[in-house]
Amino acid sequence: MAKLNRLFKHLTATRSQARNLFPRSTLQAVQACIAAGEKQHRAEIRLIVEAALPLNTVLRGESSRARAHELFSHYRIWDTEENCGILIYINVADHKVEILPDRTVGKALKRDDWHAVCQTMTLGFAGKNYHDSLLLALTQLNELLAVHFPDQDKHKNQLSDRPLIL
Repeated sequence: MAKLNRLFKHLTATRSQARNLFPRSTLQAVQACIAAGEKQHRAEIRLIVEAALPLNTVLRGESSRARAHELFSHYRIWDTEENCGILIYINVADHKVEILPDRTVGKALKRDDWHAVCQTMTLGFAGKNYHDSLLLALTQLNELLAVHFPDQDKHKNQLSDRPLIL
């Protein structure tokens, strides 16, 4: 029954629903927040919001985390000079947030740091506060990254700051 419920959620979730949760004004604010943060640190952040998993992915029983790994590879988030790319993946149908850091960033920040950033989003999303909680989480992440990867005037933008809605 749980598999059927999940399938139904993914079949009925649409990009327009995702755009209602994350309207143009939110996406512009997110892009500005990522760009501003990347002037303070050398890490690269990419945000991808996906309304629903592809049907074959749901039928295979794959998790949102597995999809995040697929997108991490597809969008070459691993392909940064210092291996410090970060994917923030939001799956609307599954109500999941996945944060995938590349190996250098993953080693530098503690599990509690990642959990705190994720919790800021998930608690805000549960309260229907998508805009503010996402920006607050990005600000938290930028502050953590600035401590571990200060810019040192060497940063070049290697990944697009523009959020994607799939």
